[in-house]
Amino acid sequence: MPGVEITSGIRRLGPGYVNAYLLVDRDAVTIVDAGAPGYWSSLPSELAALGRSLDDVRAVVLTHAHSDHIGFAERIRRERGVPIRVHTDDVPLTKRPQTPSFHGSVSVAAVLRFGLFGLMHGMLRKPPPILSVGEFADGETLDVPGRPRVIHVPGHSPGSAALHVASQDAIFVGDAFVTLDVFGGGTGPRLSPFNADRALAFASLARLDGIAARLVLPGHGAPWRDGLHDALARVREVSTPS
Repeated sequence: MPGVEITSGIRRLGPGYVNAYLLVDRDAVTIVDAGAPGYWSSLPSELAALGRSLDDVRAVVLTHAHSDHIGFAERIRRERGVPIRVHTDDVPLTKRPQTPSFHGSVSVAAVLRFGLFGLMHGMLRKPPPILSVGEFADGETLDVPGRPRVIHVPGHSPGSAALHVASQDAIFVGDAFVTLDVFGGGTGPRLSPFNADRALAFASLARLDGIAARLVLPGHGAPWRDGLHDALARVREVSTPS
């Protein structure tokens, strides 16, 4: 299934169940999250839709290192020499991918849809560990295309990070919150049903307060175009810290 152009200079891979993004800055590309392993086969055509190629990819920046976000990361590092960056606290997860605990409701139809997606995109096996990663910390502005600024939002994973790209009026929130509950089927801004520490994930929302970004890009679900302030209000309306 082809990806989707979110806005000029940002393209999403996949249909919205598991998101990876291409961020273009001039003639170079940063990949935000490496999604499902199966996205590798469509990556050249997705880059071509932006007038770019694999030669233009300068970095893969991970919002966190769960298995559904590191899919093709090791392959692009090994085969193309593209550096992978992740928050320091998630480096251990790049070596031993894990799935966090589940807290939520289950829709059989939603689980079946997600299971079929996973089957078709190589997610039934854990992706290989990333053998070499660069680290970043809270508050850094990364020297990669788009120059995202890091906001550490622990809870979903120890090193979960949001990436604020001021030039695009956008923020990549990873799974700090999502707009699709892949197991429950609910849509709209909400906490992920999977979290290492749900209470901490809820508390970490406060670290995003006051950041100006019109376009919110989650790890699962559709983009939210009504601004980060509105998205956070809706997360707090429908989610609980426990």
